[in-house]
Amino acid sequence: MTNKTTPTKQWGSLLARHPALAVTALLALFPLVFPFHSLAINILLFGLFAAGYNLTFGYTGKLSFGHAAFFGGGAYGCGILISQYSIAWPLAICFGILLAGLIALFMGLLAMRTRGIYFAMVTLALAQCVYFLFFHASITGGDNGLRGVNVNTVNLGFMQIDLLNPLVKYYFMLCFVAVAVWLIARILNSPFGSVLEALRENENRARACGINIERTRLLSLVISGMICGLAGALNAINLSTVSIDALSYHTSGQVMMLTLLGGMGTFFGPFLGAGIFLGIEHVVTGITERWQLIVGVIFIILVLFFPKGIWGTVLERYKK
Repeated sequence: MTNKTTPTKQWGSLLARHPALAVTALLALFPLVFPFHSLAINILLFGLFAAGYNLTFGYTGKLSFGHAAFFGGGAYGCGILISQYSIAWPLAICFGILLAGLIALFMGLLAMRTRGIYFAMVTLALAQCVYFLFFHASITGGDNGLRGVNVNTVNLGFMQIDLLNPLVKYYFMLCFVAVAVWLIARILNSPFGSVLEALRENENRARACGINIERTRLLSLVISGMICGLAGALNAINLSTVSIDALSYHTSGQVMMLTLLGGMGTFFGPFLGAGIFLGIEHVVTGITERWQLIVGVIFIILVLFFPKGIWGTVLERYKK
């Protein structure tokens, strides 16, 4: 008796074997069927932000309320060099990533020995310290935010890329996101990725196997912070400004919601969560000023019916 492979199983096998390629292909097709290109860019960048957060929350099992410090740190690091010092955008992005990584290292050294809710609270407190540090720094613009992060065109020598065109800007941002997605896939498919999942499932057994728990989690937090920093740097270029809200605890709560909605511990879930959440927010804000209430109710309903997130629930049913 021959086994027939259905198209659904073929697609499922492709996503499992080549997750980075599949995600990049879906993101490349997304603006061609989605009419709002500016919203598509936000979904792309916040999906990357959630993917970086998912490395800590979903794969390592550490609930963090401080990832806004990495996102905002990357945004301010990139934005300050462009607006205040007229540094070329590639160097500014690299500096934003580096600054986010240093903030993650600092926070990790102080918080990594704590467990459970204590880790979440310590990261929240440290992120608030970063918030007030940037808020009171004169170079950041304080409550008014940082303005003048203008990158209107990108000169590659053989061609000019017009970033004032939303569709062109989307694919320009997608190039960076694709590299980050590939890097995440490589990390998760490496022995280090297996160690992260081992820590999430059974920390005591992992320690008994000789794994340095604190060092491994610190490294994963720094990598997660740098990915979130890249998302923040790209968002600064996208908006041409950096708001102090990028460092707010609301931003940390939002990225947690995106990850939970899409499916923590899944590769495609963060981007799906970003698309659904920001899409609902876009629609509801055009209907009522009390959009937070309606979005909150919709989020609760989705979590109740999809306890493992939308994409996580789909994967679970597919395996059955």
